[in-house]
Amino acid sequence: MSVLYEQSVVIVRPAVTEDRYGNKKRDYGPAAERIPADQVNVQPSGGSNEDTDGKQLTVTGWLLISAPGTMPDLRETDRVEMDGMVLEVTGKVGRWPVPASIRHIEAQLKEVG
Repeated sequence: MSVLYEQSVVIVRPAVTEDRYGNKKRDYGPAAERIPADQVNVQPSGGSNEDTDGKQLTVTGWLLISAPGTMPDLRETDRVEMDGMVLEVTGKVGRWPVPASIRHIEAQLKEVG
């Protein structure tokens, strides 16, 4: 295995709860499932400046890539914990197929403030 894929993350799969009006919502707190995933590479991938409530905020994008031959069960509704950061999946998780299986996955992430 390449040294590129020596990082580990925790996938946070939300629990589904209801608010006081009966609406379903995702809960990333203690009730969420936490799934360890290793053999990944997470690296900075672009970023943007956003103006929220008159405050300039820099958002760093991240790219998660799994090692060839691995396929962590990462979903677009999940979050990822890594190095003290909480990152949310932005968009669909890319699954790169080869004829007999999945070669690897890729996902765009951004830090949750």
